[in-house]
Amino acid sequence: MEEQLKLFAEKMGEEKSTRINKYLSEIGYCSRRAADNLILQNRVTINGVVPEMGTKIVTGDLVKVDGKLVSVPDEKPVYIAFNKPVGIVCTTDTKVEKNNIIDYIKYPKRIFPIGRLDKPSEGLILLTSDGDIVNKILRARNNHEKEYIVAVNKPITGEFLKKMRNGVPVLDTITRKCQVDQLDRNRFKIVLTQGLNRQIRRMCDYLDYKVVKLKRVRIMNIDLDLPVGKWRYLSEMEMQEINKLIASSSKTHFED
Repeated sequence: MEEQLKLFAEKMGEEKSTRINKYLSEIGYCSRRAADNLILQNRVTINGVVPEMGTKIVTGDLVKVDGKLVSVPDEKPVYIAFNKPVGIVCTTDTKVEKNNIIDYIKYPKRIFPIGRLDKPSEGLILLTSDGDIVNKILRARNNHEKEYIVAVNKPITGEFLKKMRNGVPVLDTITRKCQVDQLDRNRFKIVLTQGLNRQIRRMCDYLDYKVVKLKRVRIMNIDLDLPVGKWRYLSEMEMQEINKLIASSSKTHFED
């Protein structure tokens, strides 16, 4: 069967050489640094041969990690929108974390989340098998808008809104200016274009507010339109718009 896979893959367009560590990063298997470690530990093979550091692969090569084929070259990328429940962890490491997003969705092929949504939060997160688009979306800056509805533990003031909009100290930096609109006594809407760890919670903490509920309702052009715990495929029209938004974004690579 592996020989059939290889022959099929060889028919897929021009040969393009890629360093093995870069390849493992772009398909979303791991970071380039982690790939280097796997290669040094002789856990990677290309067509049954353990490669040297820097070895390049071409279309049709069969790459395995620990004896398992890590990708099938002819697979069409998958793009999914998911309404994450509170308590689900956005990790692909199913051995470390229980209640992780991969085990919850139980998708039959390898997918991974684009960015994160912390365990106590709920709402929209995108998942894909396309490592290239993950890198581009996360690099897209102002075109990678994320919109949240947030409830806090006490009445919102004008001073709170002003400071949230103009930036507060978080993780040794000042958060970017952003759109913040009050919805009612204890709730506001915020649109971010950066993704600092637990950013909204840290911003509120700095201003002596506690987040009671945090829900992401939009990523770029994708609105949350699903019941909690359900997922759907992104439409062709949605993907066309995403590709327009990230058209100026250059490739990056996963890092630990």
